[in-house]
Amino acid sequence: MADDIVLPIPNLKLPQQLFVLSKNAFVTLHGEARRVLLEGIKADQMAPYYKMITSMPSSGLALDQNLLSSMEKANEDELKQLDNRLEEAEKTEGESEISDALKARANYLTRIGEKDRAIAAQKLALEKTPGLGSRIDIVLTLVRIGFFFGDHEVIMSNLKKAEALIEEGGDWDRRNRLKVYNGLHLLTIRQFKRGGELFVDALSTFTATELLPYNDFVALTIISNTLTLKRVDLKKKIINAPEVIQVLPEVPVLGELIKNLYECHYDKFFVALASLEQTYLLPSRILNPHTRYYVREMRILAYSQLLESYRSLTLDSLSSAFGVSVEFVDNELSRFIANGRLHCTIDKVHGIVETTRPSLKNAQYDTVIRQGDILLNEVQRLSKVLY
Repeated sequence: MADDIVLPIPNLKLPQQLFVLSKNAFVTLHGEARRVLLEGIKADQMAPYYKMITSMPSSGLALDQNLLSSMEKANEDELKQLDNRLEEAEKTEGESEISDALKARANYLTRIGEKDRAIAAQKLALEKTPGLGSRIDIVLTLVRIGFFFGDHEVIMSNLKKAEALIEEGGDWDRRNRLKVYNGLHLLTIRQFKRGGELFVDALSTFTATELLPYNDFVALTIISNTLTLKRVDLKKKIINAPEVIQVLPEVPVLGELIKNLYECHYDKFFVALASLEQTYLLPSRILNPHTRYYVREMRILAYSQLLESYRSLTLDSLSSAFGVSVEFVDNELSRFIANGRLHCTIDKVHGIVETTRPSLKNAQYDTVIRQGDILLNEVQRLSKVLY
């Protein structure tokens, strides 16, 4: 069953540590990030990766020539052995042994972080590997290489290949792992709703530890779905999920976030959201680019949830509910109202916020017009092709 073992290569913990090191805002985390990064590089003899990142001023790492030379020597010796093994297999053994030798060489290049050679070697192994399950594993390894180096083209092209291979008859475990890979990619491009749905589907069957640790997976599941699920579904799929309950003691800020949002303790929710932003979102390589968007959308969600329960509220009561000043609430609501994100009006004279629920008929009319325009455009394009 060796083919069923998924190697955690490349080590996806390392780009996260490099990201932390590259940001001066996280200077208090630099010591630990540097230690973990160097330990991972030494453990896997990652000479090409070490050489690459020490040439980047933002990494804050100085090149240790002795370390680099020793790792390069180890890489050279191991690759020579793997090349000899492949040559012997091509001369005297069958397709299965040749495939194993190609995969071993490709996996070593992947482990040491030599991107271009690793991708080429994995593609060659893919061509020479007959088994569907093994082919899927190779394509998912290519996806991980894309995640490791932040190469979205590599990620997207190989996710499509993996989906096509899965449709040919991929087993249950690989189908579930692909959901996690797709979900993580969707989060990186800010598609929280679809990504969160895939994560929830895989919550009770998660096995993709080669991609991310289980606790990180559960944390991302909570973060994405808290933003997109309706209140009833949030309770059912997240708050009451045994997998979430098990992990929450280790990430208490997420527990505070979902509990206080669901129970309408908005002042505590705002505190938890601010804590989440500083301790989890900003330092995350995946979530950092989307932090401002996420925090804004979560605030809109909380405001909407409170305003839906009342026809009108005073600015004083709103500021008290959220634990912020009247000026803060006034400015923030004004901005969200102007952008069409909140359906309410502010009466500054009397200090009142009045909810203005949009007409259902108007909403349906807008939908018909919008979809009708899309249909007409498609018909016009089709007519040009046909005539």
